[in-house]
Amino acid sequence: MQITAFFAITGWDETTYDEPAEGPKLTRATVRKAFSGDLEGTSVTELLTAQGDGGSGYVASERISGTLAGRTGTFVLQHGGIDGPDGQVAFGTIVAGSGTGDLAGIAGTSRYEHTDEAATLTLDLAAGW
Repeated sequence: MQITAFFAITGWDETTYDEPAEGPKLTRATVRKAFSGDLEGTSVTELLTAQGDGGSGYVASERISGTLAGRTGTFVLQHGGIDGPDGQVAFGTIVAGSGTGDLAGIAGTSRYEHTDEAATLTLDLAAGW
């Protein structure tokens, strides 16, 4: 089953923890989101970034709380992405065993996308969930 939700960033608190004379700047950010659509809820994310002239990347752990396809609970995503001269590469998965409440046992992959029209999260949920 595929679920698509729209999201808005509601908070972004970023701190630089390493900024060398050469090479990418490293930051840590706490990011908060609100979701609507097939997923109604909120999230909090701890994000690590590398931001350089030739490219950037991030890794994140995100706890989502809300109602997904009529089921209420929480689950954790781990996701990331790299952006460079050869394009973008993104990855994401639901952490096994992280689901609570009605979302216990949730499994699958995730994909964040930002376009001019919308910011979306797509979850490809495992069969049988």
